[in-house]
Amino acid sequence: MMGQWITTIAETFLSTTLDILPIAGIFVFFQFAVLRQPVANLERKIIGMVYVLLGLSLFLVGLERALFPLGREMARQLTDPAFIERTGSGTDIFWLKYYWVYIFAFCIGFATTIAEPALMAVALKAKEVSGGAIGARGLRIAVALGVAISLTVGTFRIVTGTPLYMYMIIGYVIVIVQTMRAPAMIVPLAYDSGGVTTSTVTVPLVAALGLGLASTVPGRSALIDGFGLIALASLFPMITVMGYAQIGRWLAKRTKRAQENVQGNAQKNTPENNCEDVSGEEVT
Repeated sequence: MMGQWITTIAETFLSTTLDILPIAGIFVFFQFAVLRQPVANLERKIIGMVYVLLGLSLFLVGLERALFPLGREMARQLTDPAFIERTGSGTDIFWLKYYWVYIFAFCIGFATTIAEPALMAVALKAKEVSGGAIGARGLRIAVALGVAISLTVGTFRIVTGTPLYMYMIIGYVIVIVQTMRAPAMIVPLAYDSGGVTTSTVTVPLVAALGLGLASTVPGRSALIDGFGLIALASLFPMITVMGYAQIGRWLAKRTKRAQENVQGNAQKNTPENNCEDVSGEEVT
Protein backbone atom coordinates (compact mmCIF):
# COMPACT_ATOMS: atom_id res chain seq x y z
CA MET A 1 0.00 0.00 0.00
CA MET A 2 2.77 2.43 0.99
CA GLY A 3 4.71 1.51 -2.12
CA GLN A 4 1.70 2.29 -4.28
CA TRP A 5 1.32 5.70 -2.66
CA ILE A 6 5.03 6.49 -3.18
CA THR A 7 4.80 5.43 -6.83
CA THR A 8 1.72 7.59 -7.38
CA ILE A 9 3.33 10.64 -5.77
CA ALA A 10 6.54 10.13 -7.75
CA GLU A 11 4.67 9.84 -11.05
CA THR A 12 2.60 12.92 -10.25
CA PHE A 13 5.74 14.83 -9.23
CA LEU A 14 7.42 13.97 -12.55
CA SER A 15 4.31 14.96 -14.52
CA THR A 16 4.01 18.24 -12.61
CA THR A 17 7.68 19.01 -13.19
CA LEU A 18 7.24 18.55 -16.94
CA ASP A 19 4.22 20.87 -16.83
CA ILE A 20 6.13 23.55 -14.89
CA LEU A 21 9.27 23.45 -17.08
CA PRO A 22 7.84 25.70 -19.87
CA ILE A 23 6.92 28.35 -17.26
CA ALA A 24 10.39 28.18 -15.72
CA GLY A 25 11.94 28.36 -19.20
CA ILE A 26 10.08 31.59 -19.96
CA PHE A 27 11.34 33.20 -16.74
CA VAL A 28 14.91 32.06 -17.40
CA PHE A 29 14.82 33.37 -20.98
CA PHE A 30 13.54 36.82 -20.02
CA GLN A 31 15.83 37.08 -17.00
CA PHE A 32 19.08 36.23 -18.78
CA ALA A 33 18.40 36.93 -22.48
CA VAL A 34 16.18 40.02 -22.27
CA LEU A 35 16.81 41.67 -18.90
CA ARG A 36 20.39 40.30 -18.61
CA GLN A 37 20.31 40.56 -14.83
CA PRO A 38 21.42 38.01 -12.24
CA VAL A 39 18.74 36.35 -10.12
CA ALA A 40 18.73 37.61 -6.55
CA ASN A 41 18.68 34.87 -3.88
CA LEU A 42 18.87 32.14 -6.53
CA GLU A 43 19.28 29.35 -3.96
CA ARG A 44 16.13 30.38 -2.05
CA LYS A 45 14.13 30.58 -5.27
CA ILE A 46 15.22 27.09 -6.33
CA ILE A 47 14.24 25.68 -2.93
CA GLY A 48 10.91 27.50 -3.17
CA MET A 49 10.30 26.03 -6.62
CA VAL A 50 10.92 22.53 -5.25
CA TYR A 51 8.38 23.23 -2.50
CA VAL A 52 5.88 24.38 -5.15
CA LEU A 53 6.39 21.22 -7.19
CA LEU A 54 6.05 19.00 -4.15
CA GLY A 55 2.96 20.84 -2.92
CA LEU A 56 1.28 20.69 -6.32
CA SER A 57 2.03 16.98 -6.60
CA LEU A 58 0.56 16.20 -3.17
CA PHE A 59 -2.43 18.41 -3.94
CA LEU A 60 -3.16 16.61 -7.22
CA VAL A 61 -2.86 13.22 -5.54
CA GLY A 62 -5.20 14.42 -2.81
CA LEU A 63 -7.73 15.56 -5.40
CA GLU A 64 -7.73 12.21 -7.13
CA ARG A 65 -7.77 10.11 -3.97
CA ALA A 66 -9.94 12.22 -1.64
CA LEU A 67 -11.86 15.24 -2.93
CA PHE A 68 -13.23 13.78 -6.17
CA PRO A 69 -14.38 10.52 -4.51
CA LEU A 70 -15.81 12.50 -1.58
CA GLY A 71 -17.89 14.70 -3.88
CA ARG A 72 -19.18 11.71 -5.83
CA GLU A 73 -19.98 9.80 -2.64
CA MET A 74 -21.87 12.72 -1.07
CA ALA A 75 -23.89 13.20 -4.25
CA ARG A 76 -24.66 9.48 -4.41
CA GLN A 77 -25.82 9.32 -0.79
CA LEU A 78 -27.91 12.49 -0.98
CA THR A 79 -29.69 11.29 -4.12
CA ASP A 80 -30.13 7.70 -3.03
CA PRO A 81 -33.83 6.75 -3.45
CA ALA A 82 -33.98 5.32 0.07
CA PHE A 83 -32.66 8.58 1.53
CA ILE A 84 -34.99 10.68 -0.63
CA GLU A 85 -38.03 8.70 0.49
CA ARG A 86 -36.98 8.71 4.13
CA THR A 87 -36.44 12.48 4.31
CA GLY A 88 -39.11 13.51 1.81
CA SER A 89 -41.75 15.99 2.86
CA GLY A 90 -44.57 13.98 1.34
CA THR A 91 -44.74 16.20 -1.74
CA ASP A 92 -45.17 14.79 -5.22
CA ILE A 93 -43.12 17.60 -6.78
CA PHE A 94 -40.00 15.93 -8.12
CA TRP A 95 -37.41 18.67 -7.56
CA LEU A 96 -38.58 19.43 -4.01
CA LYS A 97 -37.55 15.96 -2.89
CA TYR A 98 -33.89 16.94 -3.34
CA TYR A 99 -33.90 19.81 -0.86
CA TRP A 100 -31.01 18.29 1.11
CA VAL A 101 -28.92 18.43 -2.07
CA TYR A 102 -29.60 22.16 -2.37
CA ILE A 103 -28.72 22.74 1.30
CA PHE A 104 -25.50 20.76 0.96
CA ALA A 105 -24.57 22.61 -2.25
CA PHE A 106 -25.11 26.00 -0.54
CA CYS A 107 -23.05 25.04 2.51
CA ILE A 108 -20.18 23.46 0.59
CA GLY A 109 -20.07 26.39 -1.85
CA PHE A 110 -19.84 28.93 0.98
CA ALA A 111 -17.29 26.96 3.00
CA THR A 112 -14.91 26.16 0.13
CA THR A 113 -14.95 29.73 -1.16
CA ILE A 114 -14.21 31.24 2.25
CA ALA A 115 -11.17 28.91 2.41
CA GLU A 116 -10.03 29.74 -1.14
CA PRO A 117 -6.42 31.05 -1.04
CA ALA A 118 -6.81 33.00 -4.29
CA LEU A 119 -9.80 34.88 -2.88
CA MET A 120 -7.91 35.69 0.33
CA ALA A 121 -5.07 37.18 -1.72
CA VAL A 122 -7.40 39.30 -3.87
CA ALA A 123 -9.39 40.51 -0.85
CA LEU A 124 -6.24 41.58 1.02
CA LYS A 125 -4.90 43.41 -2.04
CA ALA A 126 -8.26 45.12 -2.59
CA LYS A 127 -8.28 46.33 1.01
CA GLU A 128 -4.68 47.53 0.71
CA VAL A 129 -5.16 49.39 -2.58
CA SER A 130 -8.47 50.98 -1.54
CA GLY A 131 -7.05 52.18 1.75
CA GLY A 132 -9.58 50.13 3.71
CA ALA A 133 -12.60 51.36 1.76
CA ILE A 134 -13.19 47.78 0.61
CA GLY A 135 -13.27 45.37 3.54
CA ALA A 136 -11.48 42.07 2.98
CA ARG A 137 -13.92 40.12 5.13
CA GLY A 138 -17.00 41.67 3.54
CA LEU A 139 -15.67 40.97 0.05
CA ARG A 140 -14.94 37.33 0.91
CA ILE A 141 -18.41 36.84 2.38
CA ALA A 142 -20.03 38.46 -0.69
CA VAL A 143 -18.10 36.18 -3.06
CA ALA A 144 -18.81 33.10 -0.91
CA LEU A 145 -22.53 33.89 -0.92
CA GLY A 146 -22.39 34.19 -4.69
CA VAL A 147 -20.79 30.77 -5.07
CA ALA A 148 -23.20 29.24 -2.54
CA ILE A 149 -26.21 30.58 -4.43
CA SER A 150 -24.72 29.50 -7.76
CA LEU A 151 -24.26 25.91 -6.58
CA THR A 152 -27.79 25.85 -5.22
CA VAL A 153 -29.13 27.06 -8.56
CA GLY A 154 -26.78 24.71 -10.43
CA THR A 155 -27.88 21.62 -8.52
CA PHE A 156 -31.49 22.65 -9.11
CA ARG A 157 -30.68 22.86 -12.82
CA ILE A 158 -29.22 19.34 -12.78
CA VAL A 159 -32.17 17.89 -10.89
CA THR A 160 -34.75 19.52 -13.16
CA GLY A 161 -32.76 19.09 -16.37
CA THR A 162 -33.31 22.67 -17.53
CA PRO A 163 -30.82 24.03 -20.09
CA LEU A 164 -27.77 25.92 -18.85
CA TYR A 165 -28.06 28.81 -21.32
CA MET A 166 -31.25 30.08 -19.64
CA TYR A 167 -29.40 30.67 -16.37
CA MET A 168 -26.37 32.18 -18.08
CA ILE A 169 -28.39 34.63 -20.19
CA ILE A 170 -30.47 35.84 -17.25
CA GLY A 171 -27.39 36.08 -15.05
CA TYR A 172 -25.37 38.14 -17.51
CA VAL A 173 -28.32 40.46 -18.15
CA ILE A 174 -28.34 41.15 -14.39
CA VAL A 175 -24.55 41.67 -14.46
CA ILE A 176 -24.82 44.18 -17.33
CA VAL A 177 -27.55 46.16 -15.55
CA GLN A 178 -25.55 46.16 -12.32
CA THR A 179 -22.39 47.22 -14.16
CA MET A 180 -24.14 50.40 -15.30
CA ARG A 181 -25.40 51.24 -11.81
CA ALA A 182 -22.77 49.91 -9.39
CA PRO A 183 -19.92 52.11 -8.03
CA ALA A 184 -17.19 52.33 -10.67
CA MET A 185 -14.41 51.20 -8.32
CA ILE A 186 -16.11 47.88 -7.53
CA VAL A 187 -16.91 46.75 -11.10
CA PRO A 188 -13.42 45.48 -12.12
CA LEU A 189 -13.00 43.82 -8.72
CA ALA A 190 -16.39 42.13 -9.08
CA TYR A 191 -15.44 40.74 -12.46
CA ASP A 192 -12.12 39.44 -11.08
CA SER A 193 -13.92 37.93 -8.10
CA GLY A 194 -15.79 35.65 -10.48
CA GLY A 195 -12.48 34.31 -11.72
CA VAL A 196 -10.76 33.66 -8.40
CA THR A 197 -13.61 31.39 -7.29
CA THR A 198 -12.60 28.84 -9.93
CA SER A 199 -9.37 27.94 -8.18
CA THR A 200 -7.66 25.17 -6.25
CA VAL A 201 -10.16 24.42 -3.47
CA THR A 202 -13.51 25.20 -5.07
CA VAL A 203 -13.20 23.62 -8.51
CA PRO A 204 -12.44 20.00 -7.47
CA LEU A 205 -15.39 19.74 -5.09
CA VAL A 206 -17.75 21.59 -7.43
CA ALA A 207 -16.82 19.39 -10.39
CA ALA A 208 -17.12 16.23 -8.32
CA LEU A 209 -20.51 17.32 -6.95
CA GLY A 210 -21.88 18.11 -10.41
CA LEU A 211 -20.67 14.89 -12.00
CA GLY A 212 -21.80 12.79 -9.05
CA LEU A 213 -25.23 14.40 -8.98
CA ALA A 214 -25.75 14.04 -12.74
CA SER A 215 -24.71 10.38 -12.53
CA THR A 216 -27.22 9.53 -9.81
CA VAL A 217 -30.31 11.60 -10.68
CA PRO A 218 -32.52 9.52 -13.01
CA GLY A 219 -32.56 10.69 -16.61
CA ARG A 220 -29.49 12.94 -16.37
CA SER A 221 -26.27 12.75 -18.39
CA ALA A 222 -22.93 13.28 -16.69
CA LEU A 223 -21.53 14.86 -19.86
CA ILE A 224 -24.45 17.19 -20.62
CA ASP A 225 -25.75 17.96 -17.12
CA GLY A 226 -22.69 17.28 -14.95
CA PHE A 227 -20.71 20.27 -16.15
CA GLY A 228 -21.75 23.92 -15.88
CA LEU A 229 -21.57 24.40 -12.12
CA ILE A 230 -18.18 26.10 -12.45
CA ALA A 231 -19.59 28.53 -15.03
CA LEU A 232 -22.36 29.50 -12.63
CA ALA A 233 -19.81 29.76 -9.80
CA SER A 234 -17.96 32.37 -11.88
CA LEU A 235 -21.13 34.30 -12.72
CA PHE A 236 -22.97 34.73 -9.43
CA PRO A 237 -20.08 36.25 -7.41
CA MET A 238 -20.05 39.18 -9.85
CA ILE A 239 -23.71 39.77 -9.00
CA THR A 240 -23.25 39.50 -5.23
CA VAL A 241 -20.08 41.66 -5.11
CA MET A 242 -21.68 44.49 -7.09
CA GLY A 243 -24.84 44.02 -5.01
CA TYR A 244 -22.70 44.27 -1.86
CA ALA A 245 -21.28 47.60 -3.09
CA GLN A 246 -24.70 48.90 -4.12
CA ILE A 247 -26.21 48.04 -0.74
CA GLY A 248 -23.25 49.67 1.00
CA ARG A 249 -23.67 52.87 -1.03
CA TRP A 250 -27.41 52.92 -0.33
CA LEU A 251 -26.83 52.50 3.41
CA ALA A 252 -24.20 55.26 3.37
CA LYS A 253 -26.61 57.64 1.61
CA ARG A 254 -29.37 56.73 4.05
CA THR A 255 -27.10 57.39 7.04
CA LYS A 256 -25.94 60.70 5.57
CA ARG A 257 -29.54 61.76 4.92
CA ALA A 258 -30.52 60.87 8.50
CA GLN A 259 -27.58 62.89 9.87
CA GLU A 260 -28.56 65.89 7.74
CA ASN A 261 -32.14 65.68 9.05
CA VAL A 262 -30.88 65.56 12.64
CA GLN A 263 -28.64 68.57 12.05
CA GLY A 264 -31.49 70.47 10.38
CA ASN A 265 -33.83 69.80 13.30
CA ALA A 266 -31.14 70.84 15.75
CA GLN A 267 -30.67 74.16 13.95
CA LYS A 268 -34.42 74.83 14.03
CA ASN A 269 -34.50 74.32 17.80
CA THR A 270 -31.68 76.78 18.57
CA PRO A 271 -32.49 79.82 20.85
CA GLU A 272 -32.11 82.23 17.91
CA ASN A 273 -34.89 80.44 16.03
CA ASN A 274 -37.10 80.19 19.15
CA CYS A 275 -37.03 83.91 19.95
CA GLU A 276 -39.91 84.64 17.60
CA ASP A 277 -43.54 84.15 18.56
CA VAL A 278 -46.17 82.51 16.44
CA SER A 279 -46.92 85.75 14.58
CA GLY A 280 -43.31 86.05 13.56
CA GLU A 281 -42.58 89.08 15.82
CA GLU A 282 -39.64 89.06 18.19
CA VAL A 283 -40.43 88.48 21.86
CA THR A 284 -39.31 91.42 24.04
